[in-house]
Amino acid sequence: MGVTKTNIFTKQQNEIALFAKAIGHPARVSILQHIFKANACICGDLVTEIGLAQPTISQHLKELKQLGLIKGTIEGTRICYCIHKENWAAMKTMMTEFLNQDLSQNQDCC
Repeated sequence: MGVTKTNIFTKQQNEIALFAKAIGHPARVSILQHIFKANACICGDLVTEIGLAQPTISQHLKELKQLGLIKGTIEGTRICYCIHKENWAAMKTMMTEFLNQDLSQNQDCC
């Protein structure tokens, strides 16, 4: 597989693609939903709640954290995760603008 040419796209196009990738896996969607539902920092019940192995959950949490959608705090030997509110709001704004592009401007072009 060749190297992707992300440098030929705008910063916004790359960010939209990364956000889409982040929520493009059902495990990550489930993790995010669980964190929102709990409305608190989640420390260790994701394995039981979601039903995936700990290494799998950890990998998905790592990806969500790298993108900045969640943040973690260390409590003893555990890391507790919560939604990064500012980054979540920024993602929502960007994705809403992208998804709300007006199709009516394109008159039967096909």
